[in-house]
Amino acid sequence: MRVLFVEKQIDYEPQGIMQLSSVLKQAGHQVGLAIAAQEDPVQVALEFEPDILGFSVMTGSHQYYYELNRRIREALNGKGVFSIFGGPHPTFFPEMIEEPGVDAICVGEGEGAIVDLANSLEEGRVRPDIPNLWIKLEDEIVKNPVRPLIHDLGSLPHPDRHLIYEKHEYSRDAPVKHFMGSRGCPYQCTYCFNHAYYQIYKKEKRGNQRPVDTIIDEVNWVRSLWPLEQVVFIDDLFIIFDDWLEEFAEKWPQQVGLPFFCNVRADLLVRWPHKVDLLAKAGAGTVSMGIEAANDRIRRDVLKRHMSREDIVLAGRMLRDAGIHVTSTNILGLPSGRLEDDLDTMRLNAEARISYAHAFLFQPYPGTELGKYAQDNNFMVGTFDDISSIAWDRSIIVFEDEKEKRQIEHLQRWFAIGVEYPWLEPVIRQLIKLPHNKVVDTVYWWIHKLFKGWMISRRVHPTKFSVRNLWNAAMHFFRMDA
Repeated sequence: MRVLFVEKQIDYEPQGIMQLSSVLKQAGHQVGLAIAAQEDPVQVALEFEPDILGFSVMTGSHQYYYELNRRIREALNGKGVFSIFGGPHPTFFPEMIEEPGVDAICVGEGEGAIVDLANSLEEGRVRPDIPNLWIKLEDEIVKNPVRPLIHDLGSLPHPDRHLIYEKHEYSRDAPVKHFMGSRGCPYQCTYCFNHAYYQIYKKEKRGNQRPVDTIIDEVNWVRSLWPLEQVVFIDDLFIIFDDWLEEFAEKWPQQVGLPFFCNVRADLLVRWPHKVDLLAKAGAGTVSMGIEAANDRIRRDVLKRHMSREDIVLAGRMLRDAGIHVTSTNILGLPSGRLEDDLDTMRLNAEARISYAHAFLFQPYPGTELGKYAQDNNFMVGTFDDISSIAWDRSIIVFEDEKEKRQIEHLQRWFAIGVEYPWLEPVIRQLIKLPHNKVVDTVYWWIHKLFKGWMISRRVHPTKFSVRNLWNAAMHFFRMDA
């Protein structure tokens, strides 16, 4: 079978698509890729002649992919192409199977499902009983249960980086590349998909690590073929299991020796400070931790992040004292929150000595507890279809005061600058009072982009300087919707 994955744009290596491609190729199928931001995906489809169209979809991008799927199917003009949608949106909103042109959706992990689908189509029919798939047949929609999670992640082939790097020059040549060391997270944060994910996968272990040796083998393989100066692990939480982290800290410096980035959690570091020592021993250059909100009520009751303000400050300072830079994630415009709460979050980041603070406007994603809370309590304007594919333009949350909402939206652009230069808070308070218009929004966008780009390139993911790499990174950064 010929499988064509279609992506709107590539920010960094899409781990899911690369893994699906590797298992498809292992099973003897052919895989192609179209990137709409740099080529006409309809023309690519006409040339590739796919049997299967695959889309990985987040809430906010789903309408774009519906339309793109329709255009490609029309252009193929009668060729019996099969369209399957996977990723977060169909996993938590499987009713999208009812959309025209959607033949199947994948709920949860897709490796086994996509291979089973390709094999069945190769035999000349769509098998209706493929686990993880909801399939649209002529007169019914078959809703299959999920199969068990893949526990032995080392059994999977390395993600198919050739698929991406042959098409996407920036990812191929970038000295910073992205990897995954685990899947899953045991925590119950209400804004995150993980708690909803394990409602689908009941009684499953919440977190599976790839073997350390498998990760090292993949990284060294990538380094042998493409530029690589720094590794970014995009796992939800990198530091859960002590025995794994101890093995990693022992082997990584000896067999790889590259600086790396990973996600941590403040209360775990405060409770078990040796994890900081292990990260430093392994060679972590930068880590990221979720702060999200300074207000104790919002953080504990609304977000269900059961850690104290003191934990956040202490964890940040412990990491900085160990020579590790710290980035943070923060959510502005939360239900029941106010502007002063978000400004307090900005101050908390500064107190924790955060190296760069990412700030996002809250988006009530379907399937999450907080998304349901926002919808049930009339905090949302419109429906889930109104959610932006990027969480830093506008909020769809209802505020008592529209002026306050506008100020919070503007604060997102100034948040990281306020963390880096706390003395600017009085100035920022005045700047966020300006109205939304083309001039203000454009100027604030540029200020935010330039500051973020500079801080990431110099502090978060520092690499050897070259004019070519700097130019490529800048062009890539400014082309991205995000």
